[in-house]
Amino acid sequence: MNNLTSTRKQRHVLVVEDEEEIVRLISFHLEKEGYLVYSIGNGKEALNYAFEALPDLVILDIMLPEMDGLEVCRRLRSNDKTASIPILILSARKEELDKVLGLELGADDYMVKPFSVRELVARVKAMLRRSEYITQGSDDIQSEKILTSGGITLYPERHQVTVNDQRCALSHKEFVLLQLLMANAGKVLSRELLLDKVWGYEVEVDTRTVDVHIRHLRQKIEEDPARPSYIETVRGVGYRFSDR
Repeated sequence: MNNLTSTRKQRHVLVVEDEEEIVRLISFHLEKEGYLVYSIGNGKEALNYAFEALPDLVILDIMLPEMDGLEVCRRLRSNDKTASIPILILSARKEELDKVLGLELGADDYMVKPFSVRELVARVKAMLRRSEYITQGSDDIQSEKILTSGGITLYPERHQVTVNDQRCALSHKEFVLLQLLMANAGKVLSRELLLDKVWGYEVEVDTRTVDVHIRHLRQKIEEDPARPSYIETVRGVGYRFSDR
């Protein structure tokens, strides 16, 4: 389980959770699916491990010793090496504010305890499938052209974005969302369509999740996020990437 070098071809999932029973449950079912699972019950230790090992996905509890999961999420997203790693927050905190805050800090998904193991495995599979498609490439991705608009350049093959020639660290969901908007510049894309294309599976996620990710994306690529020049809001419908 700790021998990463000999099994690196396996998809590597880091479970950051201090409840041993939940760790055993998640590990058992993910390992059955062929994933390499490594668990840590301490937020600070998990962050240091993630920076060194660069897992393919992180399942992250909020209530953790030394450093809570929200702070771990924030630091993962602010580091270039870990910015694009998919993060699934798993928490007993059901308040809408916690969910929105987690998404604003860069989490890709949020599940509330108690949870369905079958649903968790399905979400992990979907997140890793989309991450692999973007970061490792496929025939479709390799044939996609570089997208440029104003000072923004998006490189599909490298999973990289620059703003005014400066590297911009985006989460996996933010990258896919920006890629979809830029590829359809000038077209209005509804929240429902964006939710389907970017998240792509049936979960308890509503269109406000799209709004949260758009706001986070604007903070990274817009000169003035309050008056965006790239990602325009079409009231009552959705969003449009400006083709001006």
